[in-house]
Amino acid sequence: MVASFAALVPGMAPGKPGKSTGASENPSVTLFREYLRIDTVHPKPDYDAAVRFLERVGIDLGLACQKVEVCQGRMVLILTWQGTNPHLRSILLNSHTDVVPVFEEHWTYPPFEAVKDSQGNIYARGAQDMKCVSIQYLEAIRRLKTEGKSFARTIHLTFVPDEEVGGHKGMEMFVKRPEFKALNVGFAMDEGLASPSDTFSVFYGERSPWWIKVKCMGSPGHGSRFISNTAAEKMHKVINSFLAFRESEKQRLKSNSSLTLGDVTSLNMTMLEGGVSFNVVPSEMAASFDIRIPPTVDLKAFEEQVATWCRGAGDGVTYEFHQKCMDQHITSTEESDPWWKAFSGVCRDMKLQLKLEIFPAATDSRYIRAAGHPAIGFSPMNCTPVLLHDHNEFLNEQVFLRGIEIYARLLTALASVPPLPAEG
Repeated sequence: MVASFAALVPGMAPGKPGKSTGASENPSVTLFREYLRIDTVHPKPDYDAAVRFLERVGIDLGLACQKVEVCQGRMVLILTWQGTNPHLRSILLNSHTDVVPVFEEHWTYPPFEAVKDSQGNIYARGAQDMKCVSIQYLEAIRRLKTEGKSFARTIHLTFVPDEEVGGHKGMEMFVKRPEFKALNVGFAMDEGLASPSDTFSVFYGERSPWWIKVKCMGSPGHGSRFISNTAAEKMHKVINSFLAFRESEKQRLKSNSSLTLGDVTSLNMTMLEGGVSFNVVPSEMAASFDIRIPPTVDLKAFEEQVATWCRGAGDGVTYEFHQKCMDQHITSTEESDPWWKAFSGVCRDMKLQLKLEIFPAATDSRYIRAAGHPAIGFSPMNCTPVLLHDHNEFLNEQVFLRGIEIYARLLTALASVPPLPAEG
């Protein structure tokens, strides 16, 4: 199934719209498309509708349901398949319910209608990020339950809000609550990325996001004069220092084919502020930078480098953090680790070629790892262009269905990991 879809990737030309539903459509695909039609786009996601839908599916599967309001209007839904030995640490399957905004004029099909074209490509916001994974989890459990399977370890599914806006009113708050601790998590899976090649991307860590605002104070005056010690001159030096580093990291990535984006530090100037009039030299200017730092970098040393750049620009130059993630936990991918051994063993048996990477952006996995639990980012979407947050986001139905089979095999292995020494 995957091999036949590979031919569709290079052109990515949409086919003709298919029927919205049909007797021949796989029920898992129908359920996926139903979820995609729930509008959970920011800034006003319909979380209530999403929770109602997922709770309905959970009840249909015979899963226990629990809702936790981590703050007003922000609900985490927990669905639980109880294991035969609930004292063992559990498997956590996490996904987020929100999606990012769209620019409808750039879409071939309406982004919340889940149109399926004649090639089986399903177009919708969230098709890759990450409503596909939510339904694949559920449908994998449906398949295992239908087969009469049961496992020693409990499997929890968490559906969380606000991941796309940082997770601060979602997973970040949830991991601090007693309801999360009660899940007794041993190993977690969360979102990954599509892969245009035959390989499957597996993410065992993430870069630390730093958002830094640099302010430069200087001498004001009339725009007709050569004024010394201006804010703009200092800002020029700051920007040159930051962007020179950016260029060096860009070239390091370009010159070493073994590196991925997650292995280097990315830096972008995203906002520039200052000035009140064409003929007034401003006394203050500010620039904002989005920096993503891999776990191999010494964060204390990197901050000292930032301070050095600012000091080198002159007096009156300061910086402040608007986000400063200091967690650098990574998840073991050693064969001696029982969780990874179970995960990688399934992939070998299914002849899935894996590419281990540091996730270049940020997901809710960072909060799970920071809470002390191993977490892998994995979305089984190979032979698929990476279109998260992009126009015309789509997923082919055969790739989607293959993902259910992969999750069913992974859950079987992970939920059957024998008791670990720490579990008595």
